Amino acid sequence: MIASQSKGARLYGQIRRALQCGRFAPGERLEPATLAFEFDTSLTPVRFALHHLSGERLVVDKGRDGFHMPLPTEAALRALYEWMEDRLLAALDHGAVPNGKPHRGLDAQDDIAKATWQLFDAISRRTPQVEMLIAAQNSNDRLAPIRTAKRSLVPEAREELADLINAWERAEIPHLKCALRAYHARRRKLVPATVHLLWKAREALH
Repeated sequence: MIASQSKGARLYGQIRRALQCGRFAPGERLEPATLAFEFDTSLTPVRFALHHLSGERLVVDKGRDGFHMPLPTEAALRALYEWMEDRLLAALDHGAVPNGKPHRGLDAQDDIAKATWQLFDAISRRTPQVEMLIAAQNSNDRLAPIRTAKRSLVPEAREELADLINAWERAEIPHLKCALRAYHARRRKLVPATVHLLWKAREALH
């Protein structure tokens, strides 16, 4: 039993990282047997990991219909953007500043969704408030697959992110807070188009 839980804990980390990288699309069904084959393990640790992820709202447990990636409504996605913005601004208000180690800049080949996750994670980790850190990281993880899926809707994302990274690197906190507000305002404006795109992509999976 302990060995199964240990394997499940390791697999939880592996699947969580896959979610962060956009490996699974919003609304996609997560087949335990497929995951077991992909990660070279048995079904027991896969189910352990999926139940753990379900508790964090990173996947949805639909009972007999299995586990799925979340597919948000417009209201839910708008609320998630607002929560992510609030957590980042709160982290900055509580003294989050760069730790002196340079945040890796943005290269032309970088995955924007992944780089966004990394920046928001770096900001979150600099807050001294543990509960705030946990909430910010969870929101960041939940938005990661959506950032990957909606890339075509934000052609200016690279320039936008470069500005956020530069402001964080230079500890220009007032500018960073203003840029984060603008970033999330644009995302909220795109919510109807984003949800439409997510549902179209889900239909293509079936």
